[in-house]
Amino acid sequence: MTTVHRITPIPENCVYTSCYCEENVWKLCEFVQKERTAPLEQLFVVFISNDKRMIPLWKQKSGHGDQPVIWDYHVILLQVRPQSDSLVYDLDSILSFPCSLRLYGATAFRSDRHIRPEYHRKLRVIPADSFLLNFASDRSHMRNPDGTWKMPPPPYAPIQTAGGYLLLRSCFGPRPQSTPKTV
Repeated sequence: MTTVHRITPIPENCVYTSCYCEENVWKLCEFVQKERTAPLEQLFVVFISNDKRMIPLWKQKSGHGDQPVIWDYHVILLQVRPQSDSLVYDLDSILSFPCSLRLYGATAFRSDRHIRPEYHRKLRVIPADSFLLNFASDRSHMRNPDGTWKMPPPPYAPIQTAGGYLLLRSCFGPRPQSTPKTV
């Protein structure tokens, strides 16, 4: 097994808040940019969702055994390295951090061939430098109708950037009402 040059802190030292994957990935990108641990041109932010906002992912910390977690969306960081395996950084996964794209695809993502069409995933890939410049979050997607939090927010202020036009909701369009279903 080859040693991987770490571009982020170990998971325990990463800025992390459960259920705020897009902000966790933004913080990973920010770390790489500030510390210059890798060229930003190698990094891509991958939004995973679909029209129904129900996507299965396996090997997730909130999963049980070999059952998938059904997320409305998920965000991971992808490092595409020249002459080497691409790596996935997913702080919500039980796989290694980072994990080879090949292993992540086979065990966490798996094939759409064996799942119902309403669970097929769509990807939106954004260069990390663009994500850092343009992503902003008001965290409104994490509020219940009565204004309470669905999950506690990160301890830092919502991410606001100079570009600030790439709000999370613009990544996937309107969110349909849905209930959890079995894959």
